[in-house]
Order: sequence, then structure tokens, then C-alpha cells
Amino acid sequence: MTKSLFDSFDEVSAKQWKQKIQFDLKGADYNEALIYKSLEGIDIKPFYHKEDLSEIDSPVSNPTKWRNSIKIEVSNSFTGNKKALEAIQKGAESIFFVVQTEDIDPNDLLQNITSEIPVFIETDFFSASYIASINTIAKTNTLNIHLLIDIINNLASTGNWFHNAKKDHQYLGEICKYTSLKSIVSIDMSLYQNAGATMTQQLAYTLAHANEYLNHFEDKDHNPFKRNKIIFKVAVGGNYFFEIAKLRALRILWQVLASEYKVINECHIIAYPSHRNKTILDYNVNMLRTTTECMSTILGGADTIYNLPYDDIYHLENDFGTRISLNQLLILKNESYLDLVENPASGSYYIESLTHQLAEKSLVLFKNIEKGGGFLSQLKSGNIQRKIKESAQKEQELFDNENIILTGSNKYRNTAEVIPEFQKSVFPGKKVRKTLLEPVIKRRLSEFIEKNIQ
Repeated sequence: MTKSLFDSFDEVSAKQWKQKIQFDLKGADYNEALIYKSLEGIDIKPFYHKEDLSEIDSPVSNPTKWRNSIKIEVSNSFTGNKKALEAIQKGAESIFFVVQTEDIDPNDLLQNITSEIPVFIETDFFSASYIASINTIAKTNTLNIHLLIDIINNLASTGNWFHNAKKDHQYLGEICKYTSLKSIVSIDMSLYQNAGATMTQQLAYTLAHANEYLNHFEDKDHNPFKRNKIIFKVAVGGNYFFEIAKLRALRILWQVLASEYKVINECHIIAYPSHRNKTILDYNVNMLRTTTECMSTILGGADTIYNLPYDDIYHLENDFGTRISLNQLLILKNESYLDLVENPASGSYYIESLTHQLAEKSLVLFKNIEKGGGFLSQLKSGNIQRKIKESAQKEQELFDNENIILTGSNKYRNTAEVIPEFQKSVFPGKKVRKTLLEPVIKRRLSEFIEKNIQ
């Protein structure tokens, strides 16, 4: 048997490495010169050693494969169905439908889609009768349909329930009694990321968000968490290694919480690139951003991944943008072979350390939220919104001072650039409406710069 090359070298401890680094610094302070302090409160060291893993004993269980998906916003059932079938022919392995209105016929929307293709359905409205019709179609045609219902996210993002608290929970309970769909309750973690929350906050708020549902269903016979995996919908930003660690930490945290309630401790993660760092300036750079962000989702262990078209923030859905976004995923799977290694981040000293520090810090924050009355109580008091605003402002200041760089936006900008024509509201104004509470507002980092050059 060939002798390992590593046997020829003496083992070097972390202490020895640090001493060598301090010697090479020639008097400069190690902590000041080489320790990076992240927004998450995690100090990033210049090197990591196997000693950093000495107290880590809870491995992350990642899926062995992921499915490429495509998101389709459905305003017409026949058009939505056509787009789905075309996407499947082009390599999409699952479909994510966002149904915009209740008059869209699910029979027409799901026509000719087979049970081999997982279908995720999210609605912009909440109708028990509409969901009942989807359930009937799924049973009749043995389709692989996952429903994404998150009434708390609607409250957090709009300031109002779909109907009211009592009716929303009543409808949710009724649906859980009769449905045979693969999944029912989901947690939209992407809201917190797109609003500027730190990763520690994103994870803690998501856990507290999920805990509200667990508490509600704990003593009920139709507890969906005892027969279905929960779905987490996660937005991923440009902090490459941290985002890998965030997805892995989410699985650890869910396992901890689920075990307390004795429900299914596995989860299904749907991940996609964030809007927060996307720009209308030098907009083609968005393709590079979404590529690395999709890599983070893959290495972090997402189950389902859909990409964001490079022009998504200012253009309506179009064939070119959609084709490029799907092709990026196909290249990562079929040409970069990122699906050939199971749990690729496992064993990385840096990523393992980040994963468990994020999990630990998030768990502490989660416990503080519960001591303060729980997620809904903290949301109604405005504490969640205030904390997210504070974090978003810190990140914005880093961006404004070019400590966070978006190429083509706050640095290396093309002064002769022609701003693209907007087909969407790029700078959404304030909506004057009566709300139960202050909503969590999504913001992009480059909005202020973009407004000033209009």
C-alpha cells in the first residue's frame, strides 16, 4: 500500500501556526491585522485547524442530490402550463408555480405534468376551496405536489393576515385535516434576508417563525409536521462561505427544534438568489452573482434550487432571461459536476466552524425571542422590524463606504452606461394602507445610487 505523503511531515498545531504568523507580522497586532469581524458577530480567523472541530460532534445531514427548478409566476393557466412543459423539455427537474389569482384553473395549469416532476405551488391569496381543488387533482392524477402555505409570512411582509388571524388559522387547520399533498406548511426565510437581516437573525427568526406553527399544531390530531417535511424557502446572498454555512446551520437548528416536539426532523430547503445585492447598473454582472449564489446553495445542501434571471428586478419574465437562468443551473450540474460529491462542505474546517457558530448564536437569539413572548409577539411590538432595520442600516453603511462592493454600482461604474427600460416598479413607493403592524420591508443595497442617476 502506498504510504501517505502526509506521513512525511510533522503535525503542526494551531498554536504553532499562530506563533509563526505573529512572528511574520513583525510587531503588528494579530487581532487588529488579521481578524475580520463579521456582521454576524463571528470573528473570522486567518486560518483554521482541525482543532477548531474538536467540540463539533453533530454532523449535518445533507440531501445526496438536488433538483434544478424554475419559478413561474402564473397569471394565465394555459400560459403557465406551456412555460412549465417547455422548461421541463429544456432540463428543469421541478416546477415552482406562484399562482396570482383565484380564477386560474389548476386543472389547466397542471395538464400533462407527470408524477416524476415535483411541483411546488404558492398562492398570492389564501383559499381553502382552491387548495381543495389542487388536492383533488393531485389524488386523481397521482401528482407530486407540494403546497407552500405561510400565513405568518403574509402578516410579516404585508402587515396583515390574508383574512384575519382566526380565519387564517381555521383555514390552515381544515386544509391539514383533509389534504394528501406532499407538504403544506412552509417558512419563507427569504423575507428576512431581502430586508437586510444578518444571517444569525435570519436563522433565529426562521426558527421562532416555525415555532409558532409547532405550538399551534402541537396538541392537534392533524399536525402536519408529524406526516410531512417542513419546507424552508431561503434567499442566498453574495457572502459565499457564510451562505453555505447558513443552509447547513438551518438543518441543525430544525433538527434541534423538531426533536423537542417529536415531529419529522428532516426539512426540504428551496433556495434561490437574493434580490438584495442585484442592480440595474451593469446588470449583466447579476449573472455572475447568481452563479456563485447558486453554487452556495448547492454546496450548502439545498434540495431544490431555482435561479433568478439577471434582469428580474426590472424586466417582466422573458424567454432570454429565463433560458439563461436555467442554463446556469444546468452547467453547474452537467458540466461542472457539482452533483457528483455528496455533502461537499463536510470536513472543511472553516465551513464547519462557521456552520456551528451560526447555529449556536442563532439558538441564543431564538431563546431570547421566546423569552420575550415569541415571534408573533415580537413582530406585533415592532421589535423584529426594528432589529432588522438596524442590521440593514449597518450593511448599507458598509456598502456606501465601499466596504461591501457591487461591481458596476458603488465601484468601477461605467459613467456612460445607459439605464435599461423598466417594465417593473424598480423603486417601490410606500403603500398607504391600514395594517395591523409595520411590515418587514425588502430593500436592495444599490437603490439610492440608482435613484440618483435617473
